[in-house]
Amino acid sequence: MPLLEPRPTPSAQMRLWSPLIAIGLTLLVGSLLFLSLGKDPIEAFGVFFIQPLSSGNGWSELMVKAGPLILIAQGLAIGFRARIYNIGAEGQLIAGALAGGGVAIACDGIDAWWVLPLMVVAGAIGGALWGAIPALLRTRFNAQETLTTLMLAYVASFALSYMVNGPWRDPEGMNFPQSIMFGDPALFSPWFEGMRVNASILIAAVASVGFWIFTSRSFLAYQLTVGGLAPAAARYAGFSADRTVWISLLLSGLTAGIAGVGEVAGPVGQLNLNISPGYGFAAIIVAYLGRLNAIGIVLAGLLMALLYLGGEAAQVALQLPAAITGLFQGMLLFFLLGADVFVDYRLRPRPKPVIA
Repeated sequence: MPLLEPRPTPSAQMRLWSPLIAIGLTLLVGSLLFLSLGKDPIEAFGVFFIQPLSSGNGWSELMVKAGPLILIAQGLAIGFRARIYNIGAEGQLIAGALAGGGVAIACDGIDAWWVLPLMVVAGAIGGALWGAIPALLRTRFNAQETLTTLMLAYVASFALSYMVNGPWRDPEGMNFPQSIMFGDPALFSPWFEGMRVNASILIAAVASVGFWIFTSRSFLAYQLTVGGLAPAAARYAGFSADRTVWISLLLSGLTAGIAGVGEVAGPVGQLNLNISPGYGFAAIIVAYLGRLNAIGIVLAGLLMALLYLGGEAAQVALQLPAAITGLFQGMLLFFLLGADVFVDYRLRPRPKPVIA
């Protein structure tokens, strides 16, 4: 059986091609999946990728779903470049939504322009503080952030459930686990009549530009990257490993928290148990599919948003289960990781045993 050995110099060109290879393999396996379900692959892919964009409302929904994915992925990419693996952005999104939603509930009935900006600030702080917990555990107790961030996502989910079932439950909500509907001062106003796209998409656009400037012009970003690629060299140069952890987790928590406010002050309009369809986890795929590059993340975010829309359309038009979206996301990540393995490694025949 062949072995994997590291390539002396991994191809930078193939690293850029690997997302396209992963997409192609996902489409190929998806075709086989549709055939096994008795569906015409061409018709199915038309429903997935063409039908959702056949109207202005479809493009609006694409922007609504791409915004939080891009915003969260930009923050995650900073940490991933430094080999700080925050996989609990879903929890930081919920923490930001709770903080921003708490401001909206406290300011209910106040008609002032500052309510929405205050919600965004509160959400950013809430998400950053939720990211600070695994940063403290990593720097103080050497607890791996991969586990702590994931576990804290469940804690945040339980906290949300407690608040909307208890202190913040709408007394007129027919006993459903949800808060009151937020007033107009606490909402992003839709840009077009009958569509949900709103100014929250601008936050993702500004974050993408800021991330590009930060990664291409900032010495701090260089320190973070060196700390991830060559920890020994970073220590020799005097770069602080603890600072790398704190910056990575605080920034990724901050962007996820803002994304949470964008949801509760935008399409959702309240706190409930379904404020996110898993954006925090899907953003991990977006970050890697975009090669941790600002422009690539924008393109990957649009593709992932299209998968969400396509999955919803397939449920209606093709009577497929809701899990079809997660299945395509999983295949995309699987093939992307597999392609990256062969960028960094090559197959080498196992040496034959020497018989004395």
